[in-house]
Amino acid sequence: MRPILNSYSGGLARERRPEVTHAGRQQGFSLIELLIVVAIIGIIAAIAIPNLLASRRAANEASAVQGLRIISSAEAVYHTTSDGTYADLQTLKNAAMLETWIADATTPGVARSGYIFNITNPTVVNYVSGAAPAYPRSGTRNFSGDSTGVIYSNAATPGTAPTTTSGSPIGN
Repeated sequence: MRPILNSYSGGLARERRPEVTHAGRQQGFSLIELLIVVAIIGIIAAIAIPNLLASRRAANEASAVQGLRIISSAEAVYHTTSDGTYADLQTLKNAAMLETWIADATTPGVARSGYIFNITNPTVVNYVSGAAPAYPRSGTRNFSGDSTGVIYSNAATPGTAPTTTSGSPIGN
């Protein structure tokens, strides 16, 4: 073999021989390895997705309870500052005592956090506010409240807000 001049090292270098590879041997993952990885990802997803949905339902229900508390506060202020009566959602909105996201969430198409709201029969003595999931996946409970400020929960009837206070009182 004849030495050649290597311009990089400034000295002599040997000729390079091509590397010998094993014929038919390819680099990469086998089908079994890929199937195992896909199965593991599927198991993790099967565990995580129901927990994610349950967390979302709990957040929707907490938002609905907070909405009823806001309605209760608005009704108390309206009752004190007006002619001594309670009002419906639009009257409270027009009096700037209720936020738009609650007052306008009366149908499933405009529901906020998956819940719809209503106020039934506001009178001088009492009112009933209600929140119901707009869709079955939004929540599992209806909520209702009245002038006492106590909020109750019942099993959900999606799309129909309660018109009476009944059920179990929740952490008031």
